[in-house]
Amino acid sequence: MSLGLQNTPGGALIDVCESSALLSGGRGVRFEVDVGGRNVPAFAVRYGGRAFAYLNRCSHVATELDWLPGVFFDFDAEVLLCSTHGASYDPGTGACRAGPCAGHGGLRALKVVEQDGRVFWQPDGYAEPVKVA
Repeated sequence: MSLGLQNTPGGALIDVCESSALLSGGRGVRFEVDVGGRNVPAFAVRYGGRAFAYLNRCSHVATELDWLPGVFFDFDAEVLLCSTHGASYDPGTGACRAGPCAGHGGLRALKVVEQDGRVFWQPDGYAEPVKVA
């Protein structure tokens, strides 16, 4: 997915998707970020009416969470669930709720903002836009 760049007084905003693409507890939108010179998968979801984004990496074992592309929530749409070992995370904070992630921390959050009907990711120095060759 090619992300658009928008410069604002608060820094660069990277266009992730239309706000309507994220339904509360529904499918997420995958995108990539650059972490230390490597392309790393990330995702955005909606929970409780707000958009959230995280690196797509379980804190227990560095594997992607989604069961199928974009499927991050459990059947009740209450937790983000790792498809490999069942670690569950709070959708609003990324904190480990239960399972093998206990003691390993939570998901690495990415800052997102919504404006003009779009969801934007704001790079933070740890995760940066993927460099296009």
